[in-house]
Amino acid sequence: MAERNVRWGILATGGIAAAFAADLVDLPDAEIVAVASRSHDPAKAFAERFGIPRAYGDWESLAGDEDIDVVYVATPHSAHRAAAGLCLEAGRNVLCEKAFTLNAREAGELVALAKERGSFLMEAMWMYCNPLVRRLKALVDDGAVGEVRTVQADFGLAGPFPPAHRLRDPAQGGGALLDLGVYPVSFAQLLLGEPADVMARAVLSEEGVDLQTGALLSWESGALASVHCSVVGGTGITASVTGSRGRIDVPDGFFHPDRFVLHRDGRDPEEFTLDPADGPRSSLRHEAKEVMRALRAGETESPLVPLDGTLAVMRTLDAIRERIGVRYPRETAAEESVTVQS
Repeated sequence: MAERNVRWGILATGGIAAAFAADLVDLPDAEIVAVASRSHDPAKAFAERFGIPRAYGDWESLAGDEDIDVVYVATPHSAHRAAAGLCLEAGRNVLCEKAFTLNAREAGELVALAKERGSFLMEAMWMYCNPLVRRLKALVDDGAVGEVRTVQADFGLAGPFPPAHRLRDPAQGGGALLDLGVYPVSFAQLLLGEPADVMARAVLSEEGVDLQTGALLSWESGALASVHCSVVGGTGITASVTGSRGRIDVPDGFFHPDRFVLHRDGRDPEEFTLDPADGPRSSLRHEAKEVMRALRAGETESPLVPLDGTLAVMRTLDAIRERIGVRYPRETAAEESVTVQS
């Protein structure tokens, strides 16, 4: 693989799959060799759009294609366990969109399966691979703001989304938290690790998914994080990190920033901006490049997006959902099945 292109398969044909494919096409050492959907027509149309040689009308054919080095799973998160699991069972390496799964139990199953097969597995948390986010984390780790006291992050969309939309559909893991809240939670845990305690409140829809959720995360160090997500009100999508000797503000689009400002006590503010050579702020190329780097190095997970970190975020999302009373039909059905069997 070190001497040839990394060969990608794409599972699903929605908007995020198209955005990822467009960025892969621009990488000289990446090649998309196959795409799959649940039916042939959308797969064929996607293949024609991006010049992909093979289009499959089922997931199994893609998973079994031994010409593929790694599969990008871009389905809704309610299908991640099934789609990524199918690929891992077939011996494929996998990059899986976020939220990684519906819950921590499913995430643990995928991680265990990847380790059993010796396959690479990574959550597509592109924020963690963003060069400017990596710079921000390095500054915090180096003590630029002192000991971290608080983290704030929000992600809200104005909507409104109709009841039939996937964001309102419990069967598809709908709601603000898994689709948007995963970013503020992941941002806080990037800097502070897994919280010791979780408090949360939410406004739920008639369907039983969260329309907006606020959570307060706390750590043994005394640090606190306030995170918020919404599908009924557009927010600034901002973040800040306050420490004992300063503060970092990300003024907009914190999960793919083009700039942030470091305020150190007794010093003038310092602005850090995205290098134009790194491409547009919306680029997904950085996570793709990290996957390819890891595969060529023979690694089964990325140090930028470690599996333990993914599992920790899923546990926090589970804890928030427990506090706000959101459960998905598949989870309830699984519990009822266990009860009947016992």
